[in-house]
Amino acid sequence: MTRPVFPLVLLALAASAVTGEELAPLPLVLPKPLFVGTPVPLNVPNLEKPTGIKRPAFLAPAGTVNLARGKPVAASDSYPVIGETPFLTDGDKGGSEGTYVEYAPGLQWAQIDLGAPATLYAIVCWHFHAQARAYFRVIVQVSDDPGFKTGVSTLFNNDVDNKAGFGPGKDPVYVETSEGRLINAKGLRARYVRLYSDGNTMSALNHYVEVEVFGQK
Repeated sequence: MTRPVFPLVLLALAASAVTGEELAPLPLVLPKPLFVGTPVPLNVPNLEKPTGIKRPAFLAPAGTVNLARGKPVAASDSYPVIGETPFLTDGDKGGSEGTYVEYAPGLQWAQIDLGAPATLYAIVCWHFHAQARAYFRVIVQVSDDPGFKTGVSTLFNNDVDNKAGFGPGKDPVYVETSEGRLINAKGLRARYVRLYSDGNTMSALNHYVEVEVFGQK
């Protein structure tokens, strides 16, 4: 039986071949799954089909760590419906009540300040994994400009209809799980990470449990 090819692994191996750096799996610890059984199928355009296979370890240069832990977070919604914005980087990925922040409907963003520019290899985001749902207009960008006016690089964009105004996204809509979504940061250097979303398949609200940013200063 032929196993699927995982682009994240191939990109990491290719980068190692070019730079000669020693690679190691990300020090990524996943939370326990919060739902069991078969999720109700979602009727969503551009929805990624589940592989049924656990995501392989992502390889990055040895010494890569989560730079986001405990770092300050800002958000477009200053008064969350539930929770607090610092929950995004507090290290609690459990996903149960009291561990996530809930923002108002509409396109909202949360932004992490790493404190200084760093070389980034992967970003892992957990929106809400207590239920099988998919979030819309998920866009992840990095920059050295806190206002995200200049020097912006987009690492992920599933806004296929360009309602957010950043251009049509080519990445898939995906179902949330306890694995979170791992996004290859491609070794870009940046200080700030900004994440957008615009509601989900269950409600118009926006949620974050945790965001981890793996890299090296």
